[in-house]
Amino acid sequence: MSWRDSLPAVRGRIVRNEPLAPFTWLRVGGPAEVLFIPADEADLQDFLINLDASVPVTPLGVGSNLLVRDGGVDGVVVRLGKAFADLRLMDQNRIYAGAAALDAQASRFAAEAGLSGLEFYTGVPGTIGGALVMNAGCYGDETQGVLVEAYAITRQGERAIFSVEDMGYSYRHSTTAEEHEVIFTGGLFQGAKADPDDIFTRMAEITARREASQPIRERTGGSTFKNPPGNASWKLIDEAGWRGKPMGGARFSELHANFLINDGQATAADLEGLGEAVRHDVADKFGVHLKWEIKRIGRS
Repeated sequence: MSWRDSLPAVRGRIVRNEPLAPFTWLRVGGPAEVLFIPADEADLQDFLINLDASVPVTPLGVGSNLLVRDGGVDGVVVRLGKAFADLRLMDQNRIYAGAAALDAQASRFAAEAGLSGLEFYTGVPGTIGGALVMNAGCYGDETQGVLVEAYAITRQGERAIFSVEDMGYSYRHSTTAEEHEVIFTGGLFQGAKADPDDIFTRMAEITARREASQPIRERTGGSTFKNPPGNASWKLIDEAGWRGKPMGGARFSELHANFLINDGQATAADLEGLGEAVRHDVADKFGVHLKWEIKRIGRS
């Protein structure tokens, strides 16, 4: 009997062979072998405790920086829903944000509470869970600058708390997220008291800057590659001649050359293939090896 035929009892929702394309901003990719949407943290813990230890588990947010390959994802994909989107004002100028809360929602919540420091999240697509995993940031600010501690559930169903120092942050990377099988459930963030009007003005400036420079209304996954030290990925892609150049149903945006676009008919293979072609070309022409910022999961 397969592990799929003896899944633990849950209060949430389990769906087999669920297409994942609708859950991602790029709108491509095959199905999850099993998709689990837990009712709450206890439901998630019980499920993981009783799930066969050999079954891989993959967390999924809103898929803003994710490419799911066409063959789908083996094992269980866990998508956190409304029960994990809580936003709460704590003491000492701190807020709690659940992993499923949108970054922009957390930014607005902090602004309404008169706490500055989280304005940059208004320009970061995705959820707090994704921000914790990749030290998300924009325009000079990053998650590591405002995070106090992160909360997670391990693959064994145990609760875990990581201080910001424990997260091992660097540019768009966390060693803890990479080396430990955890699903982040939320984070505690530190702000500073400020006039809400000033905070909202700063947020409006970030939004206007983003709308003017990024193709936010296209099927995209955000920044495709990390910026190499002392350089900018968009500039290298542009100078290599790939701005707006199509491959299948994929292309790099004319507005921002580091944004991979699905024109509507692209497969995950089209998008990843174009990204790899650009990486090789940039390496050949400039000796710079671009690293993917978009996370790629699943089978080809």
